[in-house]
This record gives sequence, structure tokens and C-alpha cells, in this order.
Amino acid sequence: MTPGETAVISGFSDDQISVKLLEMGFLPGTAVRFNFTAPLGDPVCVSVSGYDLSLRLEEASSIMILN
Repeated sequence: MTPGETAVISGFSDDQISVKLLEMGFLPGTAVRFNFTAPLGDPVCVSVSGYDLSLRLEEASSIMILN
């Protein structure tokens, strides 16, 4: 995704990380917006359910989206 782009969460590719993400509000069918990447590339900032979160690339890459 590019900064400012929005997509809908369709699921997760990693079952262990998905539990943590679900607890933070990353529910399938929810819109997520990519805000920006940190200067060195990790972490990334995304918006979901009305708040901003920083995720490591490993966590963010496990989120499957619909464009």
C-alpha cells in the first residue's frame, strides 16, 4: 500500500500474530489506512477503527487486504 491508501481487511496469513491483531481491532471487513513508514522502514503507522497504530513489518505483512 502507499501512504494514504485505504483497503479492507480480508484475513490473516499468520495465526499467532492474528490473535494480537484481532485484539487491537484489526477485524476482517474493517477498513485500514496506511499512513506512513518510519524513516528506516520499520515500523509502519496505520489507522484502524478510529485510532493510529504502529506495527512492525512482520505484523503488517500478515494482514491480507482487499483493494
